[in-house]
Amino acid sequence: MLKNALSLFILTVIILALFLPSYSTMQDLKLKNLEYARRITALEEKNKRFEEERHLLQTDPDYVEKVGRETMGLIRPGETVYRIVPVKQ
Repeated sequence: MLKNALSLFILTVIILALFLPSYSTMQDLKLKNLEYARRITALEEKNKRFEEERHLLQTDPDYVEKVGRETMGLIRPGETVYRIVPVKQ
């Protein structure tokens, strides 16, 4: 009886020693897979925003004007731009 229990214990230890590294590797791969899925989702959302902006730039003249004014400082002929510079103390 004791011999059967000891052999069962040894067999269990051997099986654990064989499969535990594989299980650990599998868990690491699952975590990497989840991280990649999150990154894919974030990149898809970013891509969607870029597509929307591209569409606006191609079709909406008011948006093009807004972007030009904000990013490039463009003005219409006859307009005067007043920049308020804060006083450094």
